[in-house]
Amino acid sequence: MFVQFAELPVFDQDRAKAFYVEKFGCEVVADAAMGPSDWRWVEIRFPGAQTSLHFVRREDDAPSKGPVLVFLADDLRSEVQELAAKGVQIVKDVAPAPYDPRRQVAEIDDSEGNRIVLSSR
Repeated sequence: MFVQFAELPVFDQDRAKAFYVEKFGCEVVADAAMGPSDWRWVEIRFPGAQTSLHFVRREDDAPSKGPVLVFLADDLRSEVQELAAKGVQIVKDVAPAPYDPRRQVAEIDDSEGNRIVLSSR
């Protein structure tokens, strides 16, 4: 058993899709019409991953209050530098994790106001 997809709230599906494809190298798994509205079924995933992120319509204009995703990186510092070079705002730079000082973490916000933790393995 594994998780097929996790839902990620977004304001703009095209902007979110571009962010994850361009900044993280994700691949588009699905992008299909969903009924009479302009909202589509969009799923993206990291290469080689089984679990996708499915974009759902954000219910209000408020960005997330806390982290909604945690991504693991083999080389956290390099990943953070690469994202910063691509224009991603680093909200919290690399520092020891408050829950495990042996692990390093950083935080970013995606294009839709979702807070994401980047963590060392």
